[in-house]
Amino acid sequence: MTTRLKALRDWVAEVAELTSPDRIHWCDGTEQEYRKLIDEMLDSGTLLELNQQSYPGCYLHRSDPQDVARVEHLTFVCTRDQEDAGPNNNWKAPADAKELMKSCFAGCMRGRTMYVIPYCMGPIDSPYARCGVEITDSAYVVANMYLMTRIGKPALKRIEKDKTFVKGLHSTGDLNPERRYIVHLPEELTIMSYGSGYGGNALLGKKCHALRIASYQARTEGWLAEHMLIVGVQSPAGDIRYLACAFPSACGKTNLAMLIAPESQKGWKVWTLGDDIAWMHLDKDGQLRAINPEAGYFGVVPGTNPHTNKNAYDTIQHDTIFTNVAVTADNDPWWEEKGSGKPTVDWVGKPYDGKNGPAAHPNSRFTVAARQNPAYSNLAEAPEGVPISAVVFGGRRRELAPLVYQAKDWAHGVLVGASVASETTAAATGKVGVVRRDPMAMKPFCGYNYGDYWAHWLSFAKRSNKLPKIFHVNWFRRDANGKFLWPGYGENLRVLRWIIDRCDNRVDAIEKPIGFLPKPSDIDLKGLDVSSATLEQLLAVDPEQWRAEMKSIGEYFAEFGGRLPGELTAEHQKVVRALG
Repeated sequence: MTTRLKALRDWVAEVAELTSPDRIHWCDGTEQEYRKLIDEMLDSGTLLELNQQSYPGCYLHRSDPQDVARVEHLTFVCTRDQEDAGPNNNWKAPADAKELMKSCFAGCMRGRTMYVIPYCMGPIDSPYARCGVEITDSAYVVANMYLMTRIGKPALKRIEKDKTFVKGLHSTGDLNPERRYIVHLPEELTIMSYGSGYGGNALLGKKCHALRIASYQARTEGWLAEHMLIVGVQSPAGDIRYLACAFPSACGKTNLAMLIAPESQKGWKVWTLGDDIAWMHLDKDGQLRAINPEAGYFGVVPGTNPHTNKNAYDTIQHDTIFTNVAVTADNDPWWEEKGSGKPTVDWVGKPYDGKNGPAAHPNSRFTVAARQNPAYSNLAEAPEGVPISAVVFGGRRRELAPLVYQAKDWAHGVLVGASVASETTAAATGKVGVVRRDPMAMKPFCGYNYGDYWAHWLSFAKRSNKLPKIFHVNWFRRDANGKFLWPGYGENLRVLRWIIDRCDNRVDAIEKPIGFLPKPSDIDLKGLDVSSATLEQLLAVDPEQWRAEMKSIGEYFAEFGGRLPGELTAEHQKVVRALG
């Protein structure tokens, strides 16, 4: 298999000349190819077979112990003008970056197979989909891309039709942590990743393409590439409203994406369209529509159990690649808070005695096709995407942010999104309550200057009068004793219902300086152990705390200097004045 597209043929030849592989394999994306790769990795020890009776089609990969997460400090956005990358990104001059990466890649695939992976992000026949080609020397990457995206012949056909693609070059190299670079050249639609086999660094269709490069493409072409889950919330009457929701890490994103309606919410159903990324375009009528560019999940597995996330737990019972989990005596995968089994071998392959930290790595992962999710929506493959009724931002705040509030209009909603922050937990840093700004939950993933990004968001108000309403939620508010006030998990559906009621103009709201808050009677507490006094606490807005918050937001915005949109400053000042 090769291609009639000269630009692609020439690039593959150029990479082969630089990297010197023993052989070149063009991936066709068939199940037979996947099975062959699995067998080869089992033979080489790259994968280990798990218990095929209890976990059919499941395998374990152990990465290098120093190669277990994204490397933000060695991730670069390389624009011609440093200002275009912004203070939110690490920058290198494109010429310097290319020279550095060329020195890394020289001869790096000698003795290895060079895999050419044509892939499509989004449904193959969607006008909103965009394609790429990843060249890699890792069979593990190919197998993960098979589960995560749409690879092979159909993608290549689309690339040949479009005559454009994102170039992604990856090699595990020598796994030297000092030479582990991820370089993005958005103006050239190019990604180069060297020295890592870890998913987020090596599966270039994921964060590298679908967010960092795609956010740049989206600004250029007039759409949005966002770090958002997509869910459909279906009422007992059968009406479905679609929400796109952005949360920083440790804020319940996967749990919300796969939410199961509790017994108290009979007749309600939540459909998963995406757990991580949303690409949103305006259709000809001005309706914002979203597709999930991915076809699978690459999720953090610790904490996943039938109570916290039954759909995710059920999804990974078969045909899943696990990375850096522990195993039991029965050779089942095991991770912290799984709720059953006992680990005997830890994530690096050593006997586990419980004395040397967790058995599974805290960032251990599962890779699985989205279709295995019991709540999977077939509309995830709809070329036209789904209409978005609400955009929801969220963060982890102990006191400040109420359970839910609505922005007053689109511009105010951009301020709400640009102000997203989360407080660290003791598990993360040893310090509780350190506020980290993570606008639109895109801090590690926005491929250009945040000031320009906010201006792009603001521009949508001039292009459509049918934009979604914008909301903010906070599941993590606590009382004076540190106890969570809201039960969370499936009960979050009650808050989504209020959001949908607002979108459909079924309920009124109370106007506050920060936005519109629910009337307490409009949040359904039936069957819930939440008193009206607790709900009052959950919805309280403390002006003094908010004045301090707005001051902090203003200081953060000042980092962007002349790139900060005047309209965003004006929205910020409106809230400051309203708070008095």
